[in-house]
Amino acid sequence: MRSCYHQRMAATAGPALLDEEGAAFVQGGVSIVAASRDAALVPSIGRAVGCRVAADRRRVTVFVAASQAPELVADLRACGRIAVVFSRPSTHRTLQLKGDDAVVRPLAGGETAIPECYVGGFAEDIGKLGHTEAQARTLVAAVDGDLLAIDFTPSAAFEQTPGPNAGAPLPPPR
Repeated sequence: MRSCYHQRMAATAGPALLDEEGAAFVQGGVSIVAASRDAALVPSIGRAVGCRVAADRRRVTVFVAASQAPELVADLRACGRIAVVFSRPSTHRTLQLKGDDAVVRPLAGGETAIPECYVGGFAEDIGKLGHTEAQARTLVAAVDGDLLAIDFTPSAAFEQTPGPNAGAPLPPPR
């Protein structure tokens, strides 16, 4: 039943909420934290180790280590509600995407390269703050066999960079 619901949600999704620049940002070397909640509304979080945005920018995939986020994975499987924060540590620029049709699945062919590329970009960004690549790799460590993909359709997108526009919906892409 749940998978049928998700197929309907994806098929009836509205316009993309990310423009090309926003899609590039969330796929870059940013800090990514995904969150959900259980039936009692108790939150769960997990650090993601990469992101892929579909060519039409209507679907987003984030990658998590199952062993590091078991509650998040369980909650997403149970309710499908997700909020993901993408923040560049060197500038604090931050975007948030929310969805209610998240699906957890094993990685597909070719997706294993995304987390490795992500780690390099993340290490480069936090290097600007004096951190080493080893520190970056420790923070976002994930073993290939432990990774899961989480696909979702953003239903809301927000500017979350600290300042007067924090919390404002992103403007529609042109």
